[in-house]
Amino acid sequence: MAVAVEGTPHLPEPFAPPWQREDFARVLDQLTEQYRSPVRVEVREADGTMFTDIITPGKRRRPDPEPEPDAQAPAAPALLGLHRGGFVPGEDVAVAVVIAHAEAAPDSTARILLTPDQLAGSPTREVILLGRVSGTTTVGHPA
Repeated sequence: MAVAVEGTPHLPEPFAPPWQREDFARVLDQLTEQYRSPVRVEVREADGTMFTDIITPGKRRRPDPEPEPDAQAPAAPALLGLHRGGFVPGEDVAVAVVIAHAEAAPDSTARILLTPDQLAGSPTREVILLGRVSGTTTVGHPA
């Protein structure tokens, strides 16, 4: 693949391998970022076909601020689990209030993990598992 900008060859970084077809999107991203304006692209394929397009630069994103040096990483959330049987192996098992889906294991059991925040929306703290294929329904309190 050869790249030219206004007739001037645009080469890979020194010591980098030559441009390959899979580099096309990355090269366009680099050029639109560099010029910060729409870029007219002409592509000429080896078989003689040609197409033209206009590529516009994406919106600039603000970099994430550096974390405070004294900031501690947040603690991992506690997880609550529920394990019940009677499901068809591989079936989709709904968790109600449906905030997630779990897949039944080969031994026909389903296991879900929830954070306390996910469970906080239920005043009864009950979780319903519903097998979409088997029709198996189970109600439990995660522990």
